[in-house]
Amino acid sequence: MPYYAKVLDTDILSRRGRPRALPIYPSTPILTMLVTQHPVLQRFWYPVIPIADLTNGPQSFTLLGKPLVLWLTAAGEPAALRDRCCHRSAKLSMGIVQNGCLRCPYHGWEYDKSGVCTKVPQLDPGAAIPKTYRVESFACKERYGYAWVCLADDPLLPLPEIPEAAAPANRLIPQFYEPWHCSGLRVMENSFDNAHFSIVHAASFGVTEQPQPVRAELVPLDLGLKAYATIPVVNPPLQQQLLNIPDGLTVREVESTWYAPFSRTLKITYPNGLMHLIFTAATPVSDRTSQIVQFCLRNDSEADASAESIIAFDRQVVNEDKRVLESTDYDTPVDLSVEQHMPSDQPGLIMRRQLATLIKAHESVHNDGQDLAKVQG
Repeated sequence: MPYYAKVLDTDILSRRGRPRALPIYPSTPILTMLVTQHPVLQRFWYPVIPIADLTNGPQSFTLLGKPLVLWLTAAGEPAALRDRCCHRSAKLSMGIVQNGCLRCPYHGWEYDKSGVCTKVPQLDPGAAIPKTYRVESFACKERYGYAWVCLADDPLLPLPEIPEAAAPANRLIPQFYEPWHCSGLRVMENSFDNAHFSIVHAASFGVTEQPQPVRAELVPLDLGLKAYATIPVVNPPLQQQLLNIPDGLTVREVESTWYAPFSRTLKITYPNGLMHLIFTAATPVSDRTSQIVQFCLRNDSEADASAESIIAFDRQVVNEDKRVLESTDYDTPVDLSVEQHMPSDQPGLIMRRQLATLIKAHESVHNDGQDLAKVQG
C-alpha cells in the first residue's frame, strides 16, 4: 500500500491553493544528489585550488571522488592529472615540478600537462619512451584567481562569466576556502532561501520581526536560475562602517544567479550605490563533502573598507549558515515528493527539477548506449 506526503509547489497545488497529497511508493528509488553516482556532473567546471597555492609546488585535490594533482607549467598555467603515476601508482602530488613537468617522487618519471611521460631516468639515452607511459589528464583553466577543472572533454556549460570581475574599478577579495560536510545542492538552495534570514542570521543582518520572506522574481535559465528581490536588513555597527550607511536598517537590491550545479553569485547593491558581489562554489569532493570557494567583488577601495573587516563580517554570516547546513542530510533528494516545501522554496524546487531532468536524461542516454552495444555485440 502506498503512503502519502504533502508537497507544496505551485505546479501541484489544488485550485484552492492547498497542497495536494502525492503518492509515494516505498519501492520506488529516490533520486538523490550523491554526486559520485551521477557521471553527468563530471561535465561541469569547478574551482578547485587557489592559483597562489600552486606556486608552492604540486597540490592534491579530490573532485567527485577522483584524486587529482595540480601544478603550474613553465608558462605559469595550471594543469591537472590523475594523482597516480602509471608505473607503480605513487602519488604524483608528492613529487616536484621540473622544467614545467611533474616528476614522480618514486622513480622520477616526468609528465607534461597532457599526461604524456617525457622522461624515464632508468632508460638508456635516446631510447624511445613507450606511448603507453601516460597519465589521465583533465581540462584546467585559471579564472578569478583559482584553478578550475572539468573532468569531461565536453562540458555542458562554460566557466561562469562575471562581468564585474573585469571592471578595473572593482577589487576582488578572496574570502573562504574550506571543506563543509554537506551537499552542494543544500548550499545552493540556502543561497536563494529568503525565509531563513530572520532565524539563522538574527545575529548578523536578519530582521527578526519579519519572518515572512519577501517575494522574489524568478527567471529560470538553461541549467541555471536568476532571482531578483528587494530585501530589508539590519545594518549593525560594523556594517554601517563598511557600507558607509549610518542607519540601523537598510535595504539590499539583490540579483542572484545560480550556475548549475554548485556555483552562484549574489550581487547586492545598497541605496548609496555600493556593490558587494559574492561568488560561492560548493565544489563536490565526495558525496558527503563540498569544498567551499568564496570571494567577493566591491566597487570601493581599501581606504573605504578594509578587506580584513569585510571578511570578518562575511565570516560571521557564513558560519551561521555552515552550522545549520552541516546538520542536514548530505544525500539531498531531487525528488520533490520526499521533503516538505513552502512557497518561498521555489528557487530550490527549480534547481531540483533541472538537476533531476539532467540526471535522468543523461542516464537514459547512457543506458540506451549500453543496450545498443549489447545488441551490436
